[in-house]
Amino acid sequence: MNSPAGFIDHTLLKPDATESQFAVLCEEAVEHDFASVCVPPLFVPFVANQLYGSSVKVCTVVGFPCGYNSLRQKVAETAELVAAGADEIDMVISLGNLLAGHSSLVEEEIAQVVLAAEQNPVKVIIECCYLCPDLIRNATQLVVSAGAAYVKTSTGFGPSGAKVEDVALMSEVANGRVGVKAAGGIRDLKVLQQMTAAGATRIGTSSGVAIMQEWQKQTYGAR
Repeated sequence: MNSPAGFIDHTLLKPDATESQFAVLCEEAVEHDFASVCVPPLFVPFVANQLYGSSVKVCTVVGFPCGYNSLRQKVAETAELVAAGADEIDMVISLGNLLAGHSSLVEEEIAQVVLAAEQNPVKVIIECCYLCPDLIRNATQLVVSAGAAYVKTSTGFGPSGAKVEDVALMSEVANGRVGVKAAGGIRDLKVLQQMTAAGATRIGTSSGVAIMQEWQKQTYGAR
């Protein structure tokens, strides 16, 4: 395959991560030309400054990781983060509303966050590990209807992360109308390739550098 760098959101969302680690994250992202870095809200201004002048986007999270913030909180958080320098927003839906059958509330929540993001791409985390196939289909359709840019498998904080069969199902339902982001447990090139073959158009991983090293070795041989 061609370089996987353009698929990768270089991610660091550990609760104990420090400013120096985010500085390294940004250096790695620029070196490898990753699509974005995905960081906690607190570090958006720092990371935006570190990446100024580069093509790497600043991605951050809203309602993370459980999704049970109120609609007003998610909207306010989104607007604040865009003003602080975020280029992309990964939001977590209200799973409780989805599981209870309140689809209209979930769609409205996504649509309001999309509006608050002011044309910046919103990736909607539906946390597939809690959903049956029918709910994955429903959630993906809600993401499409609400005007978001991507539907995303996982936070990486749930019982399990991305699964090939879930990505394939999301991709089938999305049918090119929105992108599909696979995240959670993607730590090597083989799994990344399985996810992209299933339809993923973006990959969230904290192993981006290792994946690139593996790809370079496979492509150019040991040096």
